Amino acid sequence: MGKILLLIAMLYAHIVDDYYHQGILASMKQKQWWEENAPDELYKRDYIVALIEHAFSWSVAIHIPAIVYMYLTGCTVHPFLFVVLFVGEWLIHAIVDDAKANDHTISLVTDQIIHIFQVIGAWVVFIT
Repeated sequence: MGKILLLIAMLYAHIVDDYYHQGILASMKQKQWWEENAPDELYKRDYIVALIEHAFSWSVAIHIPAIVYMYLTGCTVHPFLFVVLFVGEWLIHAIVDDAKANDHTISLVTDQIIHIFQVIGAWVVFIT
């Protein structure tokens, strides 16, 4: 039952961070926001920082339940594997969000399916 609860907690963390905690980053990760609010050439690529920051926040959020789970159950994940997983989740999230917010090559549905598969993939690593 604990493994299922871990998955539910990770999915919940995904929803909370991807929808509620983004705040201004939801707008700032879009090139269009910068074009409309800070059209100076100096800020042309600042959307990338917002993408990276949101993706980092999301990666932390989905891993917190797993960290608590490992602490409470005594399970461990090799530190190198944890770092690779975390960084991989972080980069994938930023790339996917850029495809949705800026390239307009995927929909919100596709974005969310990919993020849910990311959560499930991380969960599998933590329970095995």
